[in-house]
Amino acid sequence: MSNKVSIVGAGNVGSIVGYSLAMQGLAHEIVLVDRDPDRAKGKALDMSHSASAVRSHSIVSAAKSYKDIEGSKVVVITAGFPRKPGMTREDLLFKNAEIMRDVITNVREYAPDAIVITVSNPLDAMTYTALRVGKYPRNQVIGMAGILDSARMAYFIYEKLGYGAGQIRASVIGGHGDFMVPLPRYSTVAGVPLSDLLTEKEIEEVVERTKHAGAEIVGYLKTGSAYFAPGKSTAIMVEAILRDSKQIHPCAVLLDGEYGVKNVVNGVPVMLGKDGAEKVIEVTLNPCEREQFRKSTEAVEEMINILEDKFFKD
Repeated sequence: MSNKVSIVGAGNVGSIVGYSLAMQGLAHEIVLVDRDPDRAKGKALDMSHSASAVRSHSIVSAAKSYKDIEGSKVVVITAGFPRKPGMTREDLLFKNAEIMRDVITNVREYAPDAIVITVSNPLDAMTYTALRVGKYPRNQVIGMAGILDSARMAYFIYEKLGYGAGQIRASVIGGHGDFMVPLPRYSTVAGVPLSDLLTEKEIEEVVERTKHAGAEIVGYLKTGSAYFAPGKSTAIMVEAILRDSKQIHPCAVLLDGEYGVKNVVNGVPVMLGKDGAEKVIEVTLNPCEREQFRKSTEAVEEMINILEDKFFKD
């Protein structure tokens, strides 16, 4: 049975996901779904040419309708509305929840067994929306954030050290945004604890820069946001699912008692395989880390409560 992956949203992030999968030959068939059919066709054709150049067997196509996602093992959702001047946080939340509701309704109809990876922001709230609308078991919907945030932290550690590139393992849990929880205690360079290599002040500087890395990139780009790292991070999740690798990655999932939290989506280490989020890994947190994680959970819970009160009751 061939591996088929569908990507809803052929913008920058969705395109990087498709390109990464095609270059590695991870999926036999990659389908791009976009509200602009011509954009999807053009990008699909360009990616297919790239796959041919590296002799990959991946074929990328543009969907004529959602029916074309039938048989997908994984569906990636990057579709979303960017925040514009004058929009409140709630405006953006409701706008993207509407988009997510429409997408999930179609995904549920045409690819009901697919593992769903959400990338749209606000990430944790959109993951909850997908679960709620689709009435999925919690293993079937996973949000992409922790891999990206951990990669950013790893790079900032490298910048401080000036060595160890490729050997740095950083760990970030919690929500995607200001309330993320970088874990220096679980971060290493070739197995050496970070605390043996950097001072407390240097580690704190890494933590703060990690939290604001997305905004830093937006500040440089002026008219856009990051897409290479988010796209590649998503492709790593897809690979773990397609290969049934059982690798552990930080991802956003619905918690059911783990870390003392129920019915709230938050980022935690998760074992990924063919059935999606197959196991939530509980790491030991010290009092300070537990408090940070609690604040992160409360921030996500606040958005979920707004959705329940004003979106799902409509």
